[in-house]
Amino acid sequence: MSKFLNAQSSFLIMIDLQEKLLPAIFNNTQIISNSTKLLTAANVLNIPLIVSQQYTKGIGDTVPELKKLLPENQNILEKTEFSCCQNEKFSDAFLNMKFDSGSRDTAVLFGVESHICVLGTAIDLIEKYNLNVAIAVDSCGSRTEDNHKYAIEAARDLGCFVIPTETIIYHMLGKAGTPEFKKLLPLFK
Repeated sequence: MSKFLNAQSSFLIMIDLQEKLLPAIFNNTQIISNSTKLLTAANVLNIPLIVSQQYTKGIGDTVPELKKLLPENQNILEKTEFSCCQNEKFSDAFLNMKFDSGSRDTAVLFGVESHICVLGTAIDLIEKYNLNVAIAVDSCGSRTEDNHKYAIEAARDLGCFVIPTETIIYHMLGKAGTPEFKKLLPLFK
């Protein structure tokens, strides 16, 4: 896993962590906490990020505690499609990010809902772009625990790496003792 799950070959996709949807999601407090860690790590390690919002007019903006961690110039992919990859603007965002930042062949997904937008995006990233996909299992959720569980099982069966947020961040760090490690260590104390 370490060969591809590192800061140089990865990018993050934050899916639909929005104001009107998140309160209905099982274990939403943990999802916000772990998503905060992923966004902080992305900022410290300079990892590119794609952010989506599903039907913003009806579901609202990204929750404020996460939105404040987004880079100042972060574009938000407005979509009505369930898979991010089905949105015509996704390909442009992905290709521009990929070429600007070197070859990035691993997508790290987090967000909601696991059984709809997260799983659909994972399927398309594998089938359409032939990417490695890691899912931050404790940074994803659905309205019911069962829907999350079954989606995660399906993602694992597809070949996705389903691992905790902390595992992802430590693999991206690569080693202890660096300035980046020291900045991110407080997240896990």
